[in-house]
Amino acid sequence: MNATANQSTAGGKPAPVDLTRFAWLSIGAAVATIGLKVVAWLVTDSVSLLSDAAESLVNLVAAVLALAMLKLAAKPPDDGHNFGHAKAEYFSAAAEGIMIFVAAVLIIVAAIERLLSPRPLEAIGVGVVVALVASLINGAVGWILVRAGRRHRSPTLVADGKHLWTDVVTSVGVVVGLVLVLVTGWSVLDPIVALLVGVNIIITGFGLIRESANGLMDATLPTEDNDALAAILARRSDDRVAFHGLRTRQAGRHRFAAFDILVPGDWTVRAGHDLIEEIAAEIDEALPGLELNVHLEPREDPRSYNDYAVEIPIPD
Repeated sequence: MNATANQSTAGGKPAPVDLTRFAWLSIGAAVATIGLKVVAWLVTDSVSLLSDAAESLVNLVAAVLALAMLKLAAKPPDDGHNFGHAKAEYFSAAAEGIMIFVAAVLIIVAAIERLLSPRPLEAIGVGVVVALVASLINGAVGWILVRAGRRHRSPTLVADGKHLWTDVVTSVGVVVGLVLVLVTGWSVLDPIVALLVGVNIIITGFGLIRESANGLMDATLPTEDNDALAAILARRSDDRVAFHGLRTRQAGRHRFAAFDILVPGDWTVRAGHDLIEEIAAEIDEALPGLELNVHLEPREDPRSYNDYAVEIPIPD
């Protein structure tokens, strides 16, 4: 039993939303910022700017991978994947987290090397301006990606957008470090900032991997979604109708819920079906696009109870 989606085709199934345009936007931003940061590094010889450019290179690889996974996730169900390919997005987010770790290690190694062999910086003002321009680009694109990812429930876009925001934080930290070097003349601040950048990137990578693991393991929907579902079923409960076995999960941008509805055993099939349709319509209004699996059972049959070890509580 499926609740209808916000956007639907003539057949009543959710219409696919093309999210690849956002991946192309991310690729364009990565190419632009890599160019800017490499120029800044060449004119300043700043290891913190080099680390910032390395993170943008990771952004580019991640954006290309995101494009591939979004195309795969958009494929319809087939004989080998009856429920579609939505979970491909989690592989993209996990891979991005791993690549962030790799970039962080390279940054930390370069920073330690510069700490051991410090060198004076040049044209710091130019480097600061270029880094700020790159930050504006990443900040704008990151905001667009996270907003689109949350609207369409795409973990790939959310992960990519958060990574760009991390890049903004990195660039701001680099700019602060360069300004301090310019004011104080302490070149050692440059590799110290690079080390802090590396630690910040590691924290971001860990968060992306954790979120992807939850998705691959069929984590339940967010608390607010579960509460909305439970509230609807609670309002529909009375001395004839009851519910139990409410369970939910999320796969990429798709949301799923299943529950049992218990009705008097002498109800007709049509009466039970009509009730399910009414409840599905109410759920669809609260959670558009949610796919439902509803099991109709007689209240008088003891076998209708205690089916599930874990379920989301429905208020009395």
